[in-house]
Amino acid sequence: MNDNINLIVGTGVIGAYLAKLILKKKQKIIVTSRKIKKEFKNYKYLGIQEKVKFIKLNIYKKSEIEKILSRYVPKKIFYFAGQSSLPKSIVFPEETYNSHFLGTKNFLEVLRQKKSKIKFFKANSGYIFKPKKGLVNLNCKFSENKNPYISAQKKTFKLIDKFRKLNLSTYNLVFFQVESPLRPDSFFIKKVCLGAIRKKKIIIGNVKTSRDYSWAPEIVKFIFEASNNSSQNFLISAGKKFSGTEILKYAYQNKKLDYRKYYQIDKKFFRKNENILLIGDPKNTKNIEKKFKLNFNITKKLLINKMIRSL
Repeated sequence: MNDNINLIVGTGVIGAYLAKLILKKKQKIIVTSRKIKKEFKNYKYLGIQEKVKFIKLNIYKKSEIEKILSRYVPKKIFYFAGQSSLPKSIVFPEETYNSHFLGTKNFLEVLRQKKSKIKFFKANSGYIFKPKKGLVNLNCKFSENKNPYISAQKKTFKLIDKFRKLNLSTYNLVFFQVESPLRPDSFFIKKVCLGAIRKKKIIIGNVKTSRDYSWAPEIVKFIFEASNNSSQNFLISAGKKFSGTEILKYAYQNKKLDYRKYYQIDKKFFRKNENILLIGDPKNTKNIEKKFKLNFNITKKLLINKMIRSL
């Protein structure tokens, strides 16, 4: 096992920011992708594409996984692949299920067969839990929501726990909304911020809901610290509620505009049985801040201002 090599599965946003942080620690990064392209936009944006090795991998073929693990023998594997949109999962349920559950299962089975000590981390969503008075912690019951994304993530969370009992070093890393300028334009905070920058009216859904938003470059610091702990599950979130109305207000206020004139509600963007409040338990946040000697500093208004400056 090479203590200096980290394998990131998937080319998404969180993985890219984590790669940038790990490179600063003088460790190597290998990133897997279904296709090898001339450029990977997330890594190019962060200025690290030339510092990362990209390799082709079909996560549905255990023979390919085995070959890569035997060749590189990484110390840590960060499985950040998987279809990540709740609405898209309804359109592509099979892809969502396979990219989260089946890909993870293939990795874990190869690791078990090899009796490997490699640490395996799976990104997961706080939406898999049923909140208590709007708050989520790792002791909450699982959500009864049948959305394909939530169902796939829930099943994968249980799989990680199962293989830990089989003596693998497995971790669930649970997040809520992780924001950065690399997020798709359709995601709420970026959509609002772009509307403010362009001084345009936007069409959105329910602004009365409150969610837990974190800043990607800050989140990955917590991920890195979690990766140096013993095998367990971590809920990593700022633990602060941030409503749609507040997001609108801060974004348009940044451009000295009255937000009330710049948005229109369309109920087609509302989700069925949506929780008005859904955030990570603040007690959990305080515990991991103390444990890792880190703080969630970039939240709420500061997060909006940083997003606008980044776009």
